[in-house]
Amino acid sequence: MPSPPLAPIDHPLDLDHLSRMTLGDSELEQEVLAMFAEQAVRLIAAMTALPAETAALAHKLKGSARGIGAFAVADAAASLETAIRIGHNQPHAFAALKEAVAEVRVAIAAILKH
Repeated sequence: MPSPPLAPIDHPLDLDHLSRMTLGDSELEQEVLAMFAEQAVRLIAAMTALPAETAALAHKLKGSARGIGAFAVADAAASLETAIRIGHNQPHAFAALKEAVAEVRVAIAAILKH
């Protein structure tokens, strides 16, 4: 099931959602974003190294992404889970997930530099 934002966004992160989840605490937002960026890299690497665990790792990434408002990452992770479950188009779904993670990491890096 897709994770639609409350309002259309043209940013890889729904910053209003992030603010709600962190109760408007900007320091907490930065800490959570940094943790997510690191976790996403580790999970993508683990999916590559441990293909049998990819569905579970994608599920974990999906939940984390939804928590910070990275809905494109969450949707891509959900698509990968589905591709694995039905056994169809897994390489494309994994590539889309990696692209979504890369985009959100660029956005996170820009936020953390401020």
